[in-house]
Amino acid sequence: MLRYIFVALAILGLDQWTKWLVVDKMDLYQTIPLWEGVFHITSHRNRGAAFGILENQQWLFIVVTVLVVVGILVYLARLKESQPPMSWSLALILGGALGNLLDRIRMGEVVDFLDFRWINYPIFNVADSAIVIGVGIMLLYTLRQPQEKERLTEGVEDPR
Repeated sequence: MLRYIFVALAILGLDQWTKWLVVDKMDLYQTIPLWEGVFHITSHRNRGAAFGILENQQWLFIVVTVLVVVGILVYLARLKESQPPMSWSLALILGGALGNLLDRIRMGEVVDFLDFRWINYPIFNVADSAIVIGVGIMLLYTLRQPQEKERLTEGVEDPR
């Protein structure tokens, strides 16, 4: 389980370091085009959830995130080494959740800065990326499970 906690802490560290750089080196709403019209670094703050929904409900987000973090830690402990893809996905989600939780507790808002303008996507951060990737891995793993079970039980008679 320690390797998954280490990954979560590494994501937390990368997330907080990149957010610190944005807050320290950029003015709010300042944008730096890395690829004009496609990808910018834009200093932005989000007081809501994804896409700014439920703005200014910080205590709700803090309580829900703490519950999610506890749930992930319990689930990781129960999984042990039995389902590595699920454990990796939970580690990514845990690191991202902790990164945004720390922002909400410290500043009352989340620092966002990754701005993909080509697809007109909401500005996000490293923590958000880790959560999305973790959920994606979890979905793929979960969707593959029935096929995997069928493959393993093919030719085996049902004992009922």
